[in-house]
Amino acid sequence: MVNILQCAVIKMTKSLSDKGFTLLEVMIAVALIAIALTTLLGSQSQSVSFANSAKFETMAALLAQSKMSEIAAMRDKDALSSDSGDFGDDYPGYVWEVTLSDISIEGVDNISDYLKQIDLRVTWGVFSYNLRLYHYVAESN
Repeated sequence: MVNILQCAVIKMTKSLSDKGFTLLEVMIAVALIAIALTTLLGSQSQSVSFANSAKFETMAALLAQSKMSEIAAMRDKDALSSDSGDFGDDYPGYVWEVTLSDISIEGVDNISDYLKQIDLRVTWGVFSYNLRLYHYVAESN
């Protein structure tokens, strides 16, 4: 009889302790959740960075093309040796800088009298995203 009671007490004690989680199981679950959240937050941050980069690349290409067309249409390019400015209140933070330079090619004399290089750089934001365009124009003398 005593043996039956001891077995009943052991079974009862064992079944009560099996109903909860051990500390090790809880720690493993918390570690897995932490790893998953870290990965998700990292990918979120990377997505924001890619979105900013794509926004700059798109807008800067359009602004640079517009500015390059404006510069190429100028009659007196020699007066423009270098210049800089911004794109106004419609495009805050976008800054342009242009330089007109002579070209020299080995073996070709006086090419700088006929051909010029326009170097246009568009910059944006705190992280200084840069886009650079080169354009060659023929000078008519």
